[in-house]
Amino acid sequence: MRKPPLDPDVADAAPTDQALTVYDEEHVVTYTRLLQAESEGADWREVARIVLHIDPEREPDRARNAYLSHLKRAKWATEQGRFLRGAGSN
Repeated sequence: MRKPPLDPDVADAAPTDQALTVYDEEHVVTYTRLLQAESEGADWREVARIVLHIDPEREPDRARNAYLSHLKRAKWATEQGRFLRGAGSN
């Protein structure tokens, strides 16, 4: 895996593929930040604004959906070390 960008923009929804995607590789830092924020009890609106670059005041549904889908993907991607095994792993 090549070095991921530090603060990339995100899609409205994270991938749902059963294998890691290029998008996942590019958003490993985003996923890490989401997981850390959740573990610290951060408000999802603050996380959406800072990490996902979506204003939850202007776009509450989009922000919430993006937050939930990316957090779910982050959890999936870290289960059993998927990022450690690399793209294409099941």
